[in-house]
Amino acid sequence: MPALNVEFSDRELEDLRQIAKERGTSMKALVREAAAADIARHRALQEGAEAFRRFFASHADEFAAAFPDDESPVRGEGRVA
Repeated sequence: MPALNVEFSDRELEDLRQIAKERGTSMKALVREAAAADIARHRALQEGAEAFRRFFASHADEFAAAFPDDESPVRGEGRVA
């Protein structure tokens, strides 16, 4: 299995040791669990953002009607370049 060397400050390392001890686990397991949780959170945020983009795109006309002040001016109309 591929590995990764990670550097921590003395304070961070001591905190990791204490947390691992309190949880009854190894520092390696603690760090791996934290990284895996962050990966899962990142994937969920990406999936949520994509779901929002699809929802927004499929309801663009409704949003435009509900929030006309937030619409960009159409080319050739409105602002002068």
